[in-house]
Amino acid sequence: MLLAIDAGNTNIVFALVETGGAAGGKIRARWRIATDPRRTADEYAVWLNQLLVLEGFSRSDVSAVIVGTVVPRALHNLQVLSSKYFGTEAVIAGQEGAEWGFALDVEEPGNLGADRALNAIAGHARHPGDLIIVDFGTAATFDVIDYRGAYKGGIIAPGINLSLDALVTAAAKLPRIAITAPDSTSVIGRNTVDQMHIGIYWGYVAMIEGLVARMKAEVGRPSKVIATGGLAVLFEKHTDTFDVIEPDLTIQGLAMLWERTQIGN
Repeated sequence: MLLAIDAGNTNIVFALVETGGAAGGKIRARWRIATDPRRTADEYAVWLNQLLVLEGFSRSDVSAVIVGTVVPRALHNLQVLSSKYFGTEAVIAGQEGAEWGFALDVEEPGNLGADRALNAIAGHARHPGDLIIVDFGTAATFDVIDYRGAYKGGIIAPGINLSLDALVTAAAKLPRIAITAPDSTSVIGRNTVDQMHIGIYWGYVAMIEGLVARMKAEVGRPSKVIATGGLAVLFEKHTDTFDVIEPDLTIQGLAMLWERTQIGN
């Protein structure tokens, strides 16, 4: 099986993915750990080995590793994890032998984050036509992929947790609150916590709806909207902006990219 590693700014997701055959691409297990570039390969191995056993697997079940990262400092220890504990050299998404394989029709193609490129690969493979992919992570990213699979550009906005952290840090009397889908659709808060909840949640929904509407108008063709990332389901009940929610889009992109590297090998 393939160990697909998506190293983001806040969390690193490890996923065990079936390769080849009818079950190819099926995610058998996934785990999440806070991103810390100082974490060593040995620390990853102890943590991951325990989780593999809990799910009924072992290190010997992993035959290949692919890593996609937007945190360059985390890459070395993940490569060591792969070679030392799984006996295989990790494929690095976007690097030699695992290039993206689609047109980057933007001014700075080298600056596109691995997660966004992987979302584009999986999104285009799974959904025909023009796409807008909204990824809820540390930042919220909005990406446009045309019907040919070319990346056309997008938007980077502060993630909802980042926005809340900034608000609480800058305003001494405001409490820290949890971000949850509200029970009420009212946008007139009767107390401080409700007012903060409304401002963060409904303000974010308004941003999503407004930006996606503007992007659709600029594309000028019907576009399917895909939501992904850990917080995507938080907004599902309170907006009809998304046509589909695919929480594992980045992992699926990693698996597809790895399969592509095996062609001809």
